[in-house]
Formats: sequence, C-alpha cells, structure tokens
Amino acid sequence: MSYPVVGRPRPHLVRVKAGRVYFWCRCGRSASQPFCDGSHRGTGFSPVRFQAGPEDQDLLFCGCKETRNAPFCDGSHNNLPGGSPADDPLSAANLAIRTVERQGPRALLNGGYVFSPRLAAMSSRGALRYCYLVTEQMGASHQTQILLELSDGELSPVISLGDSDVILFIAAGTGEITIAGRPFPLRADDGVYVRPGEAIQLAAQPGETLRVFMLGCPIAELQWPGAMAANFDARHPQRVVSVDPAKRVAMGSRYFQLLVDKAIGSRVITQFIGHIPCSKAAPHRHLYEEAIILLSGEGYMWTEDRKAPVTAGDVIFLPSRQLHSLQATSADGMDVVGVICPGDNPSINYYD
Repeated sequence: MSYPVVGRPRPHLVRVKAGRVYFWCRCGRSASQPFCDGSHRGTGFSPVRFQAGPEDQDLLFCGCKETRNAPFCDGSHNNLPGGSPADDPLSAANLAIRTVERQGPRALLNGGYVFSPRLAAMSSRGALRYCYLVTEQMGASHQTQILLELSDGELSPVISLGDSDVILFIAAGTGEITIAGRPFPLRADDGVYVRPGEAIQLAAQPGETLRVFMLGCPIAELQWPGAMAANFDARHPQRVVSVDPAKRVAMGSRYFQLLVDKAIGSRVITQFIGHIPCSKAAPHRHLYEEAIILLSGEGYMWTEDRKAPVTAGDVIFLPSRQLHSLQATSADGMDVVGVICPGDNPSINYYD
C-alpha cells in the first residue's frame, strides 16, 4: 500500500485516561477506529504510539489518516470528499428552528450569543470609547473581548490587560499602536499581538476613526496604568500581521489566513481572517472557545434550536463544544475574523 485508507472524513473524539498508552491506526483498515486492531499487517504501515498525560482529557484523533500531526486531527479532512459537508437551511428540521429576538444588543443562542455593538452603550476614558463584548459574566471561560474607538487624531490612554495574552484586530481606520514603548503603524485588517505584561497606547490618523477589537486570554479587566513601562519583549519582535492572499488555507469551499498565531509567539490565542461563500455549514463543534467578528455580508448563526440574524459589525460568541452552524445568505458570501482560545488551528472541528 502506498497510501492509507480513509477511515472516515472527520476526527474521533476520545476521552483518554491519564497515563494510558494508545496505538492510533495509521493504515485506516482497523475495525476499532481510531485505534489499531492489527489490520495493518502486510500493509507497510505501523500504528502510532501515544501515551496520555497526567490527567484524563478529551482529544480529537485523526479519522482520515491524512493528518500531518499524527495521531491528532489537523483539519485535513475538510478537503476530502464528505469532509466539509453542507446543510440545507430549508430542511424540515431547520425550518422548525426559531429565530430569537434581541435583548438589548444581544441575541441569545444555545450557549452563545450574537452581540451588535451598534446597539450598545459605549463607555469613555479620555478620548477612548469602549464597550465589553465578551466577558465571564456573559458566559466566557477563557477570554475577554472589548471594542475600542478613537477619532480624528485622538490618543488613547495607556491600556493593559495585565498578564493576559492580547490580540487586536483593526476593523477600520489607520493609525499607530505603541506596545511597551515601541511604535508600530496600523491599517485596516491588521492583526496585532501583545505579550503578557505589556501595555499599549493607540493613536488615530487625523480625519479617520480607528476601530479596534481587543481580546485577552485568560479573562481580564481593562487596566489603566497611567504610564507605559518600556518592557517590550524583544524575543518576539514581529507584532503586526497583514492580510496576504498567498497565505490562504482552503477549508472545503471556505478559506482562511492565520494572522496572530504561535509563529509570532502567541501561546494560547489564534486569530484568523477568512471567507464563507453563500452556504450553510453542517452543524459541528470545536474543543476551543470562539469569537467571530462579521466584516461583510449577512446571514444566520444557528445552534441546537435557535438561530439569530448576523450582519457586518456583529460579534458571535460560542463556548467550547457548542453545536453551531454559520450560514452566509449574501450572494457574495461573508468575510469574518475569528479568535480561538485556547487553540492553534481553526480548521479542527468534529460532528460527534
């Protein structure tokens, strides 16, 4: 055999026991997927040994056998036949799902919600206007997300999220960010990484409004240090990542580009920007917590028995393991930027 057999085009969710040794099927022929039953004999393949850590843990083992991170899923199944299934929004089951009404700026789904910042009250500190979008009180376990706005040459106060890893997405405008004493230019669609313990200050270009989504993991409150310490972590000099079509990764009919990730030092948060064509994905889950900002287009976010309309500017929050499906109804699809935490690969999903 030159190639393994595809066991199934999706991963296996397994609760592994602390310290136990497992042998993952590499050939795809085992009847005890995802683990070996000896069927590889004579194929030229051997199983992959894995020993669980000190605690019981849920892990996603590769089912398609195409992973480059054996024995775990790396999202390769999404580009195999049947690996990125679509769902019919006009099926009888989906037609029975109700559309939820907004309660203030939020439309509450099963587990998560859609937040419309345009309907929310903004707080102020100096020239900065801000609004919390994702918090522990709203159901988050790992992240805090805040919308920041500055206009026409304004300068923000010094801002910190303490010892959290921080990423920012520049939704509109141009300007500058100073990170722990070091300045960087900003433009729309840039992703920015801030190391734990570093503070920032934002400046908007004259004549423009700078609109920034700021997210910290673990959960933290905004802090206002007053003065900025010159403690820039020079071990990680790259902090701003721009959109580059050459770095797109296909995910079925969708695609994404990683912005902030472990390549520039982000330890627990991964940020991506992507496109969803006019379609509805099959309901699926992730082991990570996710926040999605809709940049263009419109559609619906679906959960078990609820759905909510989404449009450009909205923020979607989903706790880990929440069943969901994002549907784009615009003819040109929708563009999104997302953040997963803790996690490093937004293409890993499961259907069990």
